[in-house]
Amino acid sequence: MLAVHFAPCALFVAGVLALMRAGSFSGRSDWEAVWPQRPTAILGVISTVVVCSALLGLLLQPFQVRAVRVLEGYRDRWSLTAGLAEALARVQRRRWEALRRRAHEVADGSRHLRVRADARRRLAARPPVEALLPTALGNALRSGELTAGERYGLTTLSSWPRIYPQVSDRLAEALRSGRDALDTAVNLCWSFLALTGASAFALYDEPSVWWLCGVGLLMAGVAYKGAVTVAQGYSGLMHIVYDLHRFDLLEALHYPLPADRASEAEVFSDLSDLFAGMAPEGRGYEHPDASGRSAEAQDNGKPTGA
Repeated sequence: MLAVHFAPCALFVAGVLALMRAGSFSGRSDWEAVWPQRPTAILGVISTVVVCSALLGLLLQPFQVRAVRVLEGYRDRWSLTAGLAEALARVQRRRWEALRRRAHEVADGSRHLRVRADARRRLAARPPVEALLPTALGNALRSGELTAGERYGLTTLSSWPRIYPQVSDRLAEALRSGRDALDTAVNLCWSFLALTGASAFALYDEPSVWWLCGVGLLMAGVAYKGAVTVAQGYSGLMHIVYDLHRFDLLEALHYPLPADRASEAEVFSDLSDLFAGMAPEGRGYEHPDASGRSAEAQDNGKPTGA
């Protein structure tokens, strides 16, 4: 709560409060009036920031998923944003094609080998060209959403809520840490953008301090880049979850374990159909624990010497 919600909201609230105390919204800014001189006034300012930030964080917490999705590039709901999303998606497709050409070009030296290896690594961290989203953050997350479980025949988006409870404690802690870091970076990006907008509105008639808006945009860009980096690591963790725990999902659902890769792909394909609401072909269940308990209960119920 402190890192993900309170700190970004406190940044925005403190910035807006500083603009208000400086009188930026009503005239020329008096920056000497920002910090209060009396101890009681200092306590009042701190209390205002803490209370307003906590309240704002609680109000915005239910919209956390939407805050991430907007930066991912899901903007097809309105015609204006849909046009912008399509333009950005074309840029992403051109970058993907450039990486593909660089990854497959003939290398004639050690430098070209390093460039080609880097292009292949970056290309592997992106989804297929037909599934590209308008933003780098969206593509970093979609790479995991479309490939983590699909390598074994599972649909990632429908199976993820079911396989996540099966992960080990250490891996679950790594996933929670990665998700918190992603949400923190996203919220910081939004806070800097909102503060930049408020500063532009308050300081439009003071060209000498327009650099503050530039600093806000720069910090928003840094936070966004951090979100992309964390998202790439989170997608890698999603792949590890399916590598290590896909069979735990079968055991939790009481399905028999497959004998080879071909039967594994068939079983997981049927599970994906089941999760999507379709009726797969009938499969038997395995209840070894239940049968073992039943046999033990029968043995305990026999009279002595029977």
